Amino acid sequence: MRAIVNVTPDWGIGAKNRLLVAVPSDLKRFRELTVGKTVILGRKTLETFPGKRPLKNRRNLILSRDPGFSAENAEVFSSIQALLKAVKVLPPENVFVIGGESVYRALLPHCDRVLLTRTWFDGKADRFFPDLDELPQWRQVCASEPMEENGITFQYVDYVNQNVAALESCTEEKRQPGE
Repeated sequence: MRAIVNVTPDWGIGAKNRLLVAVPSDLKRFRELTVGKTVILGRKTLETFPGKRPLKNRRNLILSRDPGFSAENAEVFSSIQALLKAVKVLPPENVFVIGGESVYRALLPHCDRVLLTRTWFDGKADRFFPDLDELPQWRQVCASEPMEENGITFQYVDYVNQNVAALESCTEEKRQPGE
């Protein structure tokens, strides 16, 4: 299982139930990486989507504390254990945790990789992703060169969970830090 996230320098991911910043090419990358795959998200994140509907062309797994919650074209789980049981038979590279904050925090220990977009943006976040640089089991393995779009600088960074035995190599667009 992987997490995919866009963070600001202070690891902010959102404010007032909205993304802090959206970079069109990063949204395109998100779509390309997740179409045809399984995405895991919380109910509050689902409510931020257009029409409060699940993402198209993906298997949407919604984690909700409300046992009566349902969503068309999605599977709803009221416990992390039930959700993990449903995804453990899937290849980890086909399952993406996409938010929000509490879902990331709950499932991050079960992720083998985080595909992170670091965006230099000074938004006032009220939701945050865990600071992977402060967590000893996480190691940055790849980073793209910084890019700019619409006046916003961003960079793709991969982190791996060192507690997971099988690690994948970096994609062509990335390089090892220090190279």
